Amino acid sequence: MTYYDEIAASYEQLHGEEQLSKAKIILANLKIKPSDSLLDVGCGTASYLKIFHCEKTGIDPSAELLKQAKIPVVQGMAENLPFADNSFDIVISLTAIHHADAKKAVAEIYRVAKKDIVISVLKKAKNFKEVEKALSKLNITKRIEESHDVIFFIQKL
Repeated sequence: MTYYDEIAASYEQLHGEEQLSKAKIILANLKIKPSDSLLDVGCGTASYLKIFHCEKTGIDPSAELLKQAKIPVVQGMAENLPFADNSFDIVISLTAIHHADAKKAVAEIYRVAKKDIVISVLKKAKNFKEVEKALSKLNITKRIEESHDVIFFIQKL
């Protein structure tokens, strides 16, 4: 059992408000149409996705967190996304990528995205520099420093 499976019952209390605040930053800085499809990599319970008015899908390795989701979800890992190339108009990942192999996860997120990617990275993550390096090879259009995270907005070329 993973850490997130163990804390699933209190996940919203621990992380819900913080994740929602980052989702609001994304919403304020990204044009999202109702016809867009959005994938959230490392979605947890996906509760904050309610503010996005488009087609939503989530993926997370924690079965216990996914049980709480109210959108279509898939259990899986960021390093091996079970979706075809260019499957989603927008791919986001909020404070999750530091748990993955950064280089593989960024490559997979880029592969399944059609146009926009938003990734928030925990500033205190041990592998922050590694994640930042992987992201720096992409077309970063905006970088927002948030209290706990840095949020990278990337446009797929």
